[in-house]
Order: sequence, then structure tokens, then C-alpha cells
Amino acid sequence: MLFKTFKAVFGSVLVASALLVAGCGDGNNGNKSAGKNSPLKVGVMAGPEADLMKVAASALKDKGIKVELIEFSDYISPNMALSDGSIDVNAFQHKPYLDSMVKDHGFKFAAVGNTFIYPIGGYSKKITHIDQLKEGAKIAIPNDPSNEGRTLILLHNRGIITLKDPANLEATPADIQSNPKKLQFIELDAAQLPRSLEDLDLAFINSTYAVPAGLLPSRDALMVEGKDSPYVNLIVAREDNKNDPRILALVKAYQSDAVAKEAEKLFKGNALPGWK
Repeated sequence: MLFKTFKAVFGSVLVASALLVAGCGDGNNGNKSAGKNSPLKVGVMAGPEADLMKVAASALKDKGIKVELIEFSDYISPNMALSDGSIDVNAFQHKPYLDSMVKDHGFKFAAVGNTFIYPIGGYSKKITHIDQLKEGAKIAIPNDPSNEGRTLILLHNRGIITLKDPANLEATPADIQSNPKKLQFIELDAAQLPRSLEDLDLAFINSTYAVPAGLLPSRDALMVEGKDSPYVNLIVAREDNKNDPRILALVKAYQSDAVAKEAEKLFKGNALPGWK
């Protein structure tokens, strides 16, 4: 069962911290029927994505809506926490990944708003141009289903490999039809990729993790997604609370000039607003 595999790899829910942005918890953690006056629990990735959500949370505080940010350090736990009611909404995933998780786990989720496109790019400390890749080079790619396929499609589009079906958003190395340079693909947790760069010839890293590591897609990536990328991140709720006025207010507060300006500062132009 896929969940047991993920659980073995990532462990139980990894909460880096629970930051009370406004107000305190009311003892309803894990209760999907928590009252509307309880804090809105929002799951985010630790780091700059959490900083962006803090801007939206601050705006909600001014409207009398309590928000509690729960920071995660992996891509599996935020959906598990949303499903079991530990949080009310999360903001970390794009639609292909959401669709994959819903398919695999049967989650009853609903996308309620767009956030940003965080382009994925290929980085190296051993070469300065993609054409310098040698035969047998070690290439690290994210091990989560959709970002893995996203990376392989990027390599296919650049003519480095050939996929059996370049439209398959969940492609894995097993779907590679032609690999002329006999590249070795190493599947790693997305958060580990920047730390592993020294030991690799090339690593594909999402901007969420690249920018905090000092890597800018527009400056450092040897290859990067274009602005037409379909991988816009989403704010996701459960079907049973998607119309919660607090969640609708969160979407409006997030899709604001204040959040866009903070993203420009934190990501140095490498996060593209997905609602404009």
C-alpha cells in the first residue's frame, strides 16, 4: 500500500513548528467539526512559503479571523493532516500532485485557489552547461510522483532523454525509452536535493528549496521551466469545508499585492503569481 511505503520513508507527520499567528488553539485539533470561532489551521512548507502565508494571516487577523500556521518539512504529511482534520487547509502542492494523491489515497479534497508557480530547474556544481553532461552522469530528481514526472518531461523536451509518453505527468525512470548518455537517475526527497548537490552531476530542485539554498532559477539553473508551466500551486481544503468563510477569506488575503510583493523579495523574481 502506497501510504505505508510513504510512511516508512517519511515517518509520521513532521511538524517543524506550530506558529500561532493570532489567538490560541481551542482544543479542537483533529476535529473536522471544530467551531468557526476556532483558529483556522493552515498547513504550509517551512521556509519562505510559510513567510508568504504569514502575510495573508496578518491580513486576516485584522479582520478578526484567527490563524494558526502548521509548518511541514515533507510533501506527504500536509495532505494526511488535512484528511484527518488536524488542519483545515494546506498550501504547498500543484494540481498534478494533488490529482496523484487523490487517486492513490481517495482523499476528498477541493482546490479553492491558486498561489504561485515555483519553477523547477537543473543545478550543478560540476558543469556550467547542460551539454557538458558526461556518459553515466548522476542526475538527482524529486521522488514524489508528479515532480519526478515534471523533471523527466523537462529532460525529454530538451532532447536529453526520450520518454515513452511525454504527456504522462507521473513518468518515472522506468518510462524512459531512450537514454543515449546512460544517465544514472537517483530519486531523492525534494528537501534533500540542495544538500546532495556536491555529490551529483546535476540535481533538479523546486524553487521552494532552491532559493533558500542560495540557488536562483533565473541565474543558476542550467535548464528551467518556462513561464507557461502548468504547475501552479494551490490552496486546498476538504470537500466538507471548502465553503468555510474563513477559507474563502484566506484565499482572498493570499491573492493580494502584499503577498506578491513579499514573494518578489523572498524569491527574487523566481515565484510567479498564479492568480494573475
